Amino acid sequence: MSDANKIICNYIYKNWIESYKSQRSFGLDHGIEESIVRKIKNTALQIKDSNYNIPVNTLEKICEARNIKLSDFFKLIDK
Repeated sequence: MSDANKIICNYIYKNWIESYKSQRSFGLDHGIEESIVRKIKNTALQIKDSNYNIPVNTLEKICEARNIKLSDFFKLIDK
């Protein structure tokens, strides 16, 4: 399961967070705390042996803010 979390965090970071001007602004725009954004980033970049297990409700908030369904998100990362 940890591989799935790394894939999810990597996709979110590389495709969405990285292009933002700050982690704080991404968090505000997506209804999550900056600390969660940092955990996603650290897991994607494998900093400090991070392995954030992203909860479904957090993933749902991010997807909702981006106007995509969870099922569509999983199709995106499957490509």
